[in-house]
Amino acid sequence: MSRNTLKIIHFAGTVWFMLCTVYVFILAMWQAGFNWLVIFSLSGYLALLTTLLVNLYLYALFRNMDKGPNLEKEHPLTSSGYYLVFYMSAPFLGVFAGAYSTFGEAKIVPFLTGISLGTLAVTFLTWVIVDSVVSILEMLTPESREYRLKRLAADKHRLEEQRLEREESLKRLFAQQEKEQHRWEKTLAAEAVKLAELLAAKAVDFEQAEQEAVRIGVHAWQTGGLDCMRRLRDTAMRINKEKYRNFAVTDYISNWWDGIGSWRMSATR
Repeated sequence: MSRNTLKIIHFAGTVWFMLCTVYVFILAMWQAGFNWLVIFSLSGYLALLTTLLVNLYLYALFRNMDKGPNLEKEHPLTSSGYYLVFYMSAPFLGVFAGAYSTFGEAKIVPFLTGISLGTLAVTFLTWVIVDSVVSILEMLTPESREYRLKRLAADKHRLEEQRLEREESLKRLFAQQEKEQHRWEKTLAAEAVKLAELLAAKAVDFEQAEQEAVRIGVHAWQTGGLDCMRRLRDTAMRINKEKYRNFAVTDYISNWWDGIGSWRMSATR
């Protein structure tokens, strides 16, 4: 039996299990004396919650089924065709169990109650108890343990390769950035000195200094973007402090360059 067929059987069985759960819930509420308005309101929430949980369960199950040979090697019994048919047909087997327990019953409500309870009982017994016990037992076999250790070792090796690949990518990125920064320093060295001189300009020359600083800022933006502008600004201020012994230099550059490219004065302070 193909895996797609097994998925269809399991999906149908799960839908039937949900319907039986809602039916038993409604019946219990009705027998407890609740009116139909309360019953249908609570049933809607129950159906929504049940659908969400079942969808998560089916997603996890179908994803594991698609692992193919690796899963079969580690779980030779629970991944075999016979066991999967038994496991996924559990809700329908519960129908037969419930129908047998109510054999000869003429009324429809006891019959539906019997097959619903049979579905819940057999499904719970199969999916929760039997499957858990069988899975634990097969994992204790030497062959299953061997494949599990191999799988864990392969996963560890794969993760290590991914880590090394990320580190290598970061190294290449940092090397490229450092190379770019050296190129910026070499290309804009004269302009960094010019900016440092503009910072020391007298008040009467501020308008001309601002125009020249804007030209330099546009050139830096075109050369290497925001990072280049920051590098140039920091270099110019350092040169100004060293050349003019002005350790309290005011950062006029951030004001002059405000609005050039993505440079924003408040974001670069």
